[in-house]
Amino acid sequence: MKRSSLLITPLFVSLTALAGGSMVLMTGCASSSKQASFGETVDDSVITTKVKAAFVEDKTVSALNISVETFKGTVQLSGFANTAEESAKAVNLARNVKGVKAVKNDIRLK
Repeated sequence: MKRSSLLITPLFVSLTALAGGSMVLMTGCASSSKQASFGETVDDSVITTKVKAAFVEDKTVSALNISVETFKGTVQLSGFANTAEESAKAVNLARNVKGVKAVKNDIRLK
């Protein structure tokens, strides 16, 4: 009897500590307005890929010189364009991708 209580007590203490620790972890993982959910992250990745593909297909936009990042549907374009027309075309292509909510243009002219 004494031996089984020696095994159960540490097990109970360990499980209690584990349960308390998991509550702290779950609270710490709660998403805030600045964090994207897993689904949003996947959607953002798809949008980024589609914008980059549009740049590759269009011969007037340099897909190598313009970077694309997406967060919660907002696409940010950065890098360098040869002309103002190229920059405007990149913004236009990004806006026409399904799922894009807004486009931030941080493209600089060479």
